[in-house]
Amino acid sequence: MAVSRPPPRIGWNQIEIPARLRKVCFALCAINVTVCVMAFLLRAWIYDANGLGIPTDFVSFWAGGHLALEGVPAQAFEWDVLKRVEVAKLGQDFEGDFPWHYPPPFFFVACALALLPYSVAYLGWILASLVPYLAVMRAIVGHNFGILLALAAPFVFINALVGQNGFLTAALIGGTLYLIPIRPVLAGICLGLLAYKPQYGLLFPIVLGAAGHWRVFVSAAITTIAVVAVSWLAFGTESWLAFFRWMPISSQAIMSEGKATWWKLQSLYSMVRYFGGTEQLAWALQFVLAAFVAVGLALMWRSRLRYSLKAAALAAGTLLATPYVAIYDMVVLAVAVGFLVRIGLKDGFLGYELPALACALVLVAGYFAGKPTGLGVTLIVSTLILARAASWWRREPAPIQMSSQPQ
Repeated sequence: MAVSRPPPRIGWNQIEIPARLRKVCFALCAINVTVCVMAFLLRAWIYDANGLGIPTDFVSFWAGGHLALEGVPAQAFEWDVLKRVEVAKLGQDFEGDFPWHYPPPFFFVACALALLPYSVAYLGWILASLVPYLAVMRAIVGHNFGILLALAAPFVFINALVGQNGFLTAALIGGTLYLIPIRPVLAGICLGLLAYKPQYGLLFPIVLGAAGHWRVFVSAAITTIAVVAVSWLAFGTESWLAFFRWMPISSQAIMSEGKATWWKLQSLYSMVRYFGGTEQLAWALQFVLAAFVAVGLALMWRSRLRYSLKAAALAAGTLLATPYVAIYDMVVLAVAVGFLVRIGLKDGFLGYELPALACALVLVAGYFAGKPTGLGVTLIVSTLILARAASWWRREPAPIQMSSQPQ
């Protein structure tokens, strides 16, 4: 049963947004903005009461950029060296570490940020990465409501407060999925630029090959090679050698020893470790889940399933398949929700969909109690996608023709 009748086949701009969905999104958007403003005014964001920079994830970008500009980008991978730079730049010491985990292409972003004062770089980074995220969500939903939906995601203020790259990751994944049926070359470019977070691109070759989207595949491959080559020319061989040398060390510290604390990660792997499971058991279960997701997505993308459902499934699947999912990366889940909302606005929401999304919102609150509830949120959205897919298959639709907009 649907909550309301499917909207009439009129222009997208005339579609009426369900009142409760609009009100909830507006409230969540207001909360996100208010939290950020209050944190800044109370000196809990960017600068503290003494006027010193507050250490968050962003400081690793800023400090890493300074090392790259000084001609020693490889030193950014060394935790002790990077921390000394971070402390010097912030003007105060802090407990723990904010290490650099990214491959050399991300130094281009870091260098641009390091050219600016700390506060300008911090706010500029948040706004500069927020804009493409909002634009992509607007395009996915096909309505201005997509902007409100994007800002309503509860992970928005988390990403903003720590200055992370969740907006950029979501924009690139969302842009890739939106552009595949209409601008395959541009879609491949977006996917290639995702090379700075390779764990979120692992499923794309599988589904692109299964669906025969070879133009996207080739475009992504060329873009990735170009990005790697340019970063090698700009930052030298040593930066790449340092990346590969420190990658297993960082993996040992975070994924084996749990130095990031298990509740801060939102994967099946971290869930098993959080509840006391062994590393071997966690890896085994994560591998099984990743294999299941990969096979399921390959079958979905080879089928005649509605494209919006395929895209939503892949967006959610990127979060399920990798063991390293930080809370700020959960912004990517907004892409999956955006495709679901697009379908709901066109065909009507099913009776359980909006209540299920409300339950997901409640589950997000568990993170602030120190619980790794992000996996549950992803599973709820994934279940909604599978339910839509099952009903679509039962109707046995005709083959979908590519159009100027995802269906």
